[in-house]
Amino acid sequence: FGKQWYQRRVRGMYSYVTGELPTVVSSNFNVNMVKSAISGHSMGGHGALIAALKNPGKYKCCSVFAPISNPSECPWGQKAFAGYLGDNKAAWKQYDATFTAKEYEGPKLEILLDQGSEDPYLNDKQLLPENLANACSNNKQINLNFRMQQGYDHGYFFIMSFMEDHFNFMAKHIC
Repeated sequence: FGKQWYQRRVRGMYSYVTGELPTVVSSNFNVNMVKSAISGHSMGGHGALIAALKNPGKYKCCSVFAPISNPSECPWGQKAFAGYLGDNKAAWKQYDATFTAKEYEGPKLEILLDQGSEDPYLNDKQLLPENLANACSNNKQINLNFRMQQGYDHGYFFIMSFMEDHFNFMAKHIC
């Protein structure tokens, strides 16, 4: 597969999540799309962050579990970005949540980020949530609640242990 295939996959998923999916949901269910939230885990957590940060006002809040927070600076992200976007590292910044958070100028955005302290990907420097926390702390338009959950890893039990908190967080901001 070539670079163009990867670019279509990334842009296709982004446009699906931020455009096509909300249209399908609002066409088939009685929902208030003005009050939307987005959530994700790991790479999906990064996608949720990017969707919220690149679409100011579309989402009232963003809930993430162990997101890849700064892909331009971690081995996984660098490999993926090189495949998806080419070698121009400046172009990577528009799809990196940490850099996007630095530039965010939209309405106040609430973010809940839970991270397990025993996550092997955290310890391998693949997730870098501390970089996102630093970027958000320097932007008055973003309120990041970064919670390090002691003893938890990257898996199902971690997510299920805090899912209710995330549902309550989203409900607080969209109901």
